[in-house]
Amino acid sequence: NDKSIASKADNQDPSLPSDVPYMTARIFTSEAIYQFPVANATDRVLLRLHFYPASYPNFNISDSYFSVSAGGIQLLSNFSAFITAEALSQGYLIREYFLAPSNLPTLNVTFKPSDKSFAFVNGIEVISPPQVFDKDPTLVGGGLQDDSTDFGSTDNTVPISTSSMQTMFRINVGGQFVSAKNDSAGLMRSWYDDTPYVYGGGLGVALEANVTIEYKNLPPYIAPLDVYGTARSMGPDPNVNKGFNLTWVFQVESNFSYLVRFHWCDWEFDKVNQRIFTVLLNNKTAEKEADIFGWTKEKATPMKRDYVIYVDGKQGNDELWVALHPLTS
Repeated sequence: NDKSIASKADNQDPSLPSDVPYMTARIFTSEAIYQFPVANATDRVLLRLHFYPASYPNFNISDSYFSVSAGGIQLLSNFSAFITAEALSQGYLIREYFLAPSNLPTLNVTFKPSDKSFAFVNGIEVISPPQVFDKDPTLVGGGLQDDSTDFGSTDNTVPISTSSMQTMFRINVGGQFVSAKNDSAGLMRSWYDDTPYVYGGGLGVALEANVTIEYKNLPPYIAPLDVYGTARSMGPDPNVNKGFNLTWVFQVESNFSYLVRFHWCDWEFDKVNQRIFTVLLNNKTAEKEADIFGWTKEKATPMKRDYVIYVDGKQGNDELWVALHPLTS
């Protein structure tokens, strides 16, 4: 493409995890298409886009606005990596998507600059992931709005195999940041500290496993053992606990559906009914009586559960509240 320029960043932000791919960019002054062969057209594709909105020779990064589409799906519209990174106080950005199977032999990723602007990208990853989403998740709080176009659910589950998704948050509860190089199965996912998302002063108690955790009925690629080896608990006093929830709050966009995946591993209890709690998404009951040992029947055994909730825009909703409340007799 004669309208594309390979460029090197003028400066290196200390927050960058590595030179590659962030210190070089390809800049587009007109629409450009990358075409990637897909190993199996019936499989989902994991697409990651890396942006480092730094200073590049002869280009003012604050003037960059562009759209990105992949497999015929609009991923970003009139996107400014510079404004987004500044608002988030981040030096670089990663946008990650799990795209539904397209049944086409190639994946086309299109960058289209806005009028009198330019597009850029520092890195693109196209991965054929294992079957991370294997079961249709439960829909929380009833059906979706008629005008919701992202998930076409008609009953209490969502057809996940035909749904494309963007990763919004991936957190390691009660534990530290897990870098991409320490992720399981080479999927290069980053797992962030959950502390900034915990609501109010209700941090509870961060716990670390003192027993060996083993994958049994769960493939290792679902999450690394580091994730299952840390947790957050409300604390030892049941009378205090029943007065509040353990809550995380995430900033989201309204009029979309969100898949919330819980990773659980109970290494403390070894009998049913020893710890039961309710799971709430935006104050709607996702799970009335969660009993991890009751589900796994084995101590220190990782498991996951998926739920989907639709966030409407009627009240200007822009938050997703994830809350756990102890069930006391």
